Amino acid sequence: MDKAQPLPQPRRRIAPLVVHLLLPLLILALGISGLIVLKSTRPRPHPVPAQERIWRVSVIYPTPAQHQPVLVLFGRIEAPDRIRATAPFAGRLLEVRVRDGDAVESDTLLARLDPKDIEPRIAKARAEVERERLRHIHDRTALEQEREILRLAQIALDRAQSVQSKQLGSEASVDSAREQYARARLAVTLREQSLAEHPARLAVLEAALAEAERDRERAWIRAPFAARIASVEAAAGEQLQPNQPILTLYPSAGLYVRAKVPGSHVSELREALTQGQQLAARGESGGQPFSATLERLAGEADARGVDALLRVEPGVDLPLGALAELRLQRPPTPSTIALPFSALHGSNRIFAVRAGRLRALACERIGELTDGRVVLRVPELQAGETIMVTHLPHAIDALKVEIVGGSADASRNAVVSPPTS
Repeated sequence: MDKAQPLPQPRRRIAPLVVHLLLPLLILALGISGLIVLKSTRPRPHPVPAQERIWRVSVIYPTPAQHQPVLVLFGRIEAPDRIRATAPFAGRLLEVRVRDGDAVESDTLLARLDPKDIEPRIAKARAEVERERLRHIHDRTALEQEREILRLAQIALDRAQSVQSKQLGSEASVDSAREQYARARLAVTLREQSLAEHPARLAVLEAALAEAERDRERAWIRAPFAARIASVEAAAGEQLQPNQPILTLYPSAGLYVRAKVPGSHVSELREALTQGQQLAARGESGGQPFSATLERLAGEADARGVDALLRVEPGVDLPLGALAELRLQRPPTPSTIALPFSALHGSNRIFAVRAGRLRALACERIGELTDGRVVLRVPELQAGETIMVTHLPHAIDALKVEIVGGSADASRNAVVSPPTS
């Protein structure tokens, strides 16, 4: 038999294992060492001194002057002189010659009632007047006769008393004569009273006749002025009652705008009207521009303010009830400046530029102009002061700024260059 071969021994793997474990650590150590060397040998930057940021702004050079701010109002078109034509008496409406919205000239026939409904009334009134005149004539003739009867009754009474005093007549005859005398005297008194009342009775009857004739004339309804028909409320052939509406019209040149004025502006406007100032307004209604003038303020107020009535200048055709927006000129305010809204920070503060830094100035807001600028009164404003018009939300006192543009035009206070940051 062959001699048994010895089994192979496993190789020792200790050395390769150590290499695999140490190699990554060695590479990491080399990388860290290189980073430390590079960091320690990098160039040192020069230190930069801290500087304050400068904000670039635009400015203007306002000059205090007299400005006339405007007040924005919203109102409704109305006609205080609007009239309603009614039936003067009960009768049939014969015809209507106009329709809603028609423009008519003065004395134009608008509608008419049937005159046959008023003629009997006129005839009756005339007959009453004539009867009273005839009665007056008869009363004067009767008065002469009754006075003669009274004279004869007086004679009869005197005779009866004389006979009775001689014991030749009875007391009954005297009483009868006295009664006849009293009756005659009463008749004369009543007739004289009737004659005295004649002028009053005649005046009443003539007034009734005049009223009937007036109503007959009013049966022809005419325009009292150049007007526009607002509405027609009755149709031809309709039986009308006294004072029943037929149509409504208003003067073409008598339009007004009724608008609410806030209570804070009522005093200055009322004082301006008292002094005779003419405060004009520009308005628009339905895309149609118009001019108006403040004429009066109402005597009563409510929580929203006081009603103002502005007369619309002739030449425009505006429907009643239409909404209107107006810009009313307020009384002039002296010693004020006008700035763009961008210059206003908050509601009562602007900034002046003094020695390159901002300085807050308290201001009073007066109103606005038609070009969109705000009118301010600034008590601390110095002559030739420079005012910032760039709006900086973070603007504070002593903030350093640089002026990049501005204008000294006192009439417009316009900014030449736009703000730059």
